[in-house]
Amino acid sequence: MAVKNRLHRSELAVPGTNLRAMEKAPTLGADLVFLDLEDAVAPDDKVQARANVIEALNTQDWSSCSVSVRINGLDTFWCYRDVIEVVEQAGHVLDTVLIPKVGAPPDVEFVATLLDQIEQERGFPPINLHVLIETAKGMANVEAIARSRPDRMEAMVFGVADYAASVQARTTNIGGANPDYAVLTDPDDGGARETHWGDQWHFAISRIVAACRAEGLRPIDGPFDDFNDADGYRAAARRAAALGCEGKWAIHPSQIALANEVFTPSEAEITRARRILEAMEEAAKEGKGAVSLDGRLIDAASIRMAENLIAKIEQMNAR
Repeated sequence: MAVKNRLHRSELAVPGTNLRAMEKAPTLGADLVFLDLEDAVAPDDKVQARANVIEALNTQDWSSCSVSVRINGLDTFWCYRDVIEVVEQAGHVLDTVLIPKVGAPPDVEFVATLLDQIEQERGFPPINLHVLIETAKGMANVEAIARSRPDRMEAMVFGVADYAASVQARTTNIGGANPDYAVLTDPDDGGARETHWGDQWHFAISRIVAACRAEGLRPIDGPFDDFNDADGYRAAARRAAALGCEGKWAIHPSQIALANEVFTPSEAEITRARRILEAMEEAAKEGKGAVSLDGRLIDAASIRMAENLIAKIEQMNAR
């Protein structure tokens, strides 16, 4: 069965053509590294990138992070060779395969069936699947996609750039705020009005989060293109975390620490979670179903949230 509790705070993208970056990737502190054969690789370099990725998987130590490969899209002739060659030659190392531009459950089934056959023939342990939701069709089918192949499905990623192109959204950057997505306040007594920016991707991320949580999957936010804007990255990551995402892509090594920072619970959150569990344990001994802590009601829902947070911290400490 698919592993459902891996850490995904930071997922580092590394082009399959960048040999130096692939050498350094396992040591940079990301929870997961995915070696990219798709968008980061030019068409003429696809075959060589595949060979580079196989070499990197087989010769480097990936024990400090999870490792994945983003294959080419199912609408390309590189896709099936990506799966067959990479998995046959390095499947014993891979934790997951990342499928881009997933539009419907059969897209997942195609890759899963190839993995079924290769694993049976080679005796490899099961490899999980991550899927990118980055098209209008994928978003329209996101719940059905989340239910497909529960034996392999682990996470969904919101691919904001291709999604924006697919829905023909007007946007000024990848993953950041948009000044055009705003509302005006009513005029004050002097006639002045304020502008309040909104989150253009709130609906898309929220829908992916709900689909993931309904099926026990991990929702991940995608790229933020300006790797010189640390504050902008933090803001985007915090918005995603507030909606329920567990992590975010890093397209540059400098973004790894930012993602780990945002998606690691603070000391204050940890302390409160432990106090909630202690208070509810005492309440249970007294036969109470709910209790007050710091002037606020805590109940069974509070316990579940606290338990989730503590479990995540224990997992981080174990690493």
